[in-house]
Amino acid sequence: MGDIKKDINATFDNNKFKAFINIKYTANWISSREVEFFKTYGISPQQYNILRILRGAADKIKVQLVKDRMVERAPNATRLMDKLVEKNLILRSKGEVDRREVYVAISEEGLLLLSEIDKNINALNLLERLSEEEAEQLSDLLDKIR
Repeated sequence: MGDIKKDINATFDNNKFKAFINIKYTANWISSREVEFFKTYGISPQQYNILRILRGAADKIKVQLVKDRMVERAPNATRLMDKLVEKNLILRSKGEVDRREVYVAISEEGLLLLSEIDKNINALNLLERLSEEEAEQLSDLLDKIR
C-alpha cells in the first residue's frame, strides 16, 4: 500500500497539507496510467473523454458543448477533435442555419473503438484496492472538497 511520506520522501506540518499533496500526487499517478492505457488505442485520455461525450449525445452537438462537458478542460480541445476527425473517429459539420456553428458526432469507427476500450477499461485497475463503500466515501469526500 502506498504511503505519500515514503513515496516522495517528505514530512508534513499538518494532515490537510499532506492530503493536498497526496491528491496532487495521486492525480498525476492516475494521469500517467491513463496515458499509457489509451496509447495502445492511439488516443489520449482527453480524446477518450470527447468520444464518450459524443457517444452519450443523441445526435450531433456543438463543439462548445463538448468543451463544456469535458471532465478535464483542455484549451486545445478543438485540436484534439481535429485529430479525431483525421482518424475517422468523429464527424464534423457546419450549422445549417448559421454556418459559423460547428457540430460534431461520433462515427461508427469511434463507436467501435469505444466498444473495444469498454471491454478492457478494467485493466487500468486504478481503484482496485478500494471496496465499493470506500470508493463511495472517497467520491463523497472529493465532492466535499469542491
